[in-house]
Amino acid sequence: MSDEVTRRNFIRQSEGIVGALALGGMVLTDASGRDRKGAPSGAQSKTGDIKTALYSMTYSGVFYNGKALTMEEVIQRAKEYGYQGIEVSGKRPHGNPLDMPKSRCVQLRKLAADSGVGIYTVAGNNDFSSPIMEHRECQLVYMRDLIRMASDLGAQFVRVLLAWNGVSKLPVPPGGGTYDLGRQVWEVTHEGDTDEQMWERCRDGLKESVRYAREFGVTLALQNHPPMVKHDYKDILRMVHEVDSPNLKVVLDAELLHQHDEAYIREAASEVGALQAMSHFGGDFDRTPDGKFTVTANGEDLTTLYPLFVRAMLDIGFRGHISYECCHEATLVNGTAMGIEFPDKNTRLAAEYMRGVIAQAQKEKSGAA
Repeated sequence: MSDEVTRRNFIRQSEGIVGALALGGMVLTDASGRDRKGAPSGAQSKTGDIKTALYSMTYSGVFYNGKALTMEEVIQRAKEYGYQGIEVSGKRPHGNPLDMPKSRCVQLRKLAADSGVGIYTVAGNNDFSSPIMEHRECQLVYMRDLIRMASDLGAQFVRVLLAWNGVSKLPVPPGGGTYDLGRQVWEVTHEGDTDEQMWERCRDGLKESVRYAREFGVTLALQNHPPMVKHDYKDILRMVHEVDSPNLKVVLDAELLHQHDEAYIREAASEVGALQAMSHFGGDFDRTPDGKFTVTANGEDLTTLYPLFVRAMLDIGFRGHISYECCHEATLVNGTAMGIEFPDKNTRLAAEYMRGVIAQAQKEKSGAA
């Protein structure tokens, strides 16, 4: 490693310490992710419970008919509904690096910390799979700047993907967003590609990205998200092992697993193990007349999925954040997407539901110990 890189690392680590002191009481960590006393500061701490977080994409104005909330408003919603962390969407209107100079990042970092809902991750929407060289190079610039932004925000992780279709906003009516156009463009772009060709491009992109992550003291977390994931979590583990960097971990999401039975969930959790960095949960939330929660997504009942998943996460020692995300295409009423009341309801009920799931799983684990 060059002397210049070493000097940059020293400067950034020094700035991070000063920034943490200015925020008052934040844990000071170095680039290895360990606090000043040497204790693990990341997801695999053996104390405490899994924590809930709010993914700002929920209030981006894409999945409902209405204006996006500002990041200040997202932080307020998270505090109001009882979330313990924030996942910043790495795109407009919330977290595109073009809009996030260091001064803005420090401002939001302080606001979130003062509100008790610190920013723990930034969500990248990257696609390293394209056969078009210019497209991949643009993605690398985006990833480098996103990692810089995450460092300035004090976020430990940047969520990354192998590939991403993209999303488009629709005119009103119906309003909201759609994945259809992005899927069509992605399929056309990859006509004639083999799975291995796409895999090699994604691996090259991640290998370059982890170098930036190491420089800024950030960890990348690779999600088991389509369209590149063909063999479920095993693809993610294969990629992490091939990239072979301590700055690349795993995001295992329950809903995205190819099977939802307990045996498969435990198998996936066990194989991922200490690589698990963070997770997400989603769906439409409601209560029955007797007060019980229901969770559905794409016609599937997920009410019992998340308790199985949380218990498996506790068993592998995961104690990080699980972010609520409302990012499916908007529900239509009389041909028009529902307004902001839709994410508000789901965000509030999701927090209540997941807190209960975590508390019950922790109680069961303590009783069994």
